[in-house]
Amino acid sequence: MPHCIIEHSAGIDEQALMNAVYQGALKSALFEDHDIKLRTISYTHYQAGPSKQSFIHVTCKILSGRTITQRTQLSALIITQLQQFSNVADSVTIEIVEIERASYQKFIRASD
Repeated sequence: MPHCIIEHSAGIDEQALMNAVYQGALKSALFEDHDIKLRTISYTHYQAGPSKQSFIHVTCKILSGRTITQRTQLSALIITQLQQFSNVADSVTIEIVEIERASYQKFIRASD
């Protein structure tokens, strides 16, 4: 945990996006490095109001129990890392979403 889903307009370097979000999450000191999970979704069709504006939107899903201060710090650290994309994205946003611990389930396949 966290699960970071990076949605973005097509043409933005996905590996660089994942590295930036990873660094922000790691700097928060809320997670172990091996617990940070990242994935990207690229969109070719999108619109903001009447125009097509490039974007990056990150959703970080974390288990409940963190304070608002910790969640705010996490979003600030990640958006700071994403500022390097201001030349290719008109809009950069992030949201922190809490996952209810009681209903979260996890299965990991045993390695051979």
